[in-house]
Amino acid sequence: MAEITAKDVKALRDATGAGMMDAKKALTECDGDFEAASQMLREKGLAKAATRSDRDNVEGAIGLSVDGSRAALVHLKCETDFSAKSDGFLALVDDLTAAVLAEGEGAVEARSSAIDDLRITIKENIEVGAVTLVEAADGNVLDTYLHVQDGRGVNGVVVEGSGVDQESLHQVALHIAFAKPTALTRDEVDAELVEKERAALLDITKAEGKPEQAWDKIVEGRLTGWFRETVLLEQGLHGDKTSVADTLNGGSIERFAQAYLGA
Repeated sequence: MAEITAKDVKALRDATGAGMMDAKKALTECDGDFEAASQMLREKGLAKAATRSDRDNVEGAIGLSVDGSRAALVHLKCETDFSAKSDGFLALVDDLTAAVLAEGEGAVEARSSAIDDLRITIKENIEVGAVTLVEAADGNVLDTYLHVQDGRGVNGVVVEGSGVDQESLHQVALHIAFAKPTALTRDEVDAELVEKERAALLDITKAEGKPEQAWDKIVEGRLTGWFRETVLLEQGLHGDKTSVADTLNGGSIERFAQAYLGA
């Protein structure tokens, strides 16, 4: 039986994030083999992490990285703001974002072991949320916005425009951050969701005692109002009456991506 010292236990504890007794037990069971003990603790930690997968993880951080016509957006979720603001968590968010910018969206999956290790270390339900790489087409421009709170990104936006000046595009990025549209145009809204909303609006209209011959017109008017709440180009820029589409001076928004805590 190999001699296991307090120094050995501390080294394993520091390397794995395991408790002192767990580290000592793993070294004892592995006859002092540091690598085998590390692997044992990792496997046990992952097994425990799996039991936390149904816990709420509305906290976390958003990473945003830009290089010319390319921008990467990564959302990493966790359970508490304490963990989300920790150096290890934020470092991983930065690493993942930089990797997506350099290698593409698949870079996150390639780094799953690093995510697993963080799950074990902080003992929370850590999950990758939105991961997006936007590459602007030739001649198009990008604008980004990251709202930072308590040292971490909490709301990130990337928007691509064609024929839009940078300042106008930046105003659209700021608008997206706080208006949180779910689609660029009406065509992108799920047809089933639209029909469900139309049916609900019809029920409301009927309950109000409106004349039957006016139902269709009333419902369509209310549906237009619903689209204005969710569709970017129809929203009033910064809540004003002028729609986003009408501020583009003939240009167009090609696409946008957003990630924020709680999504």
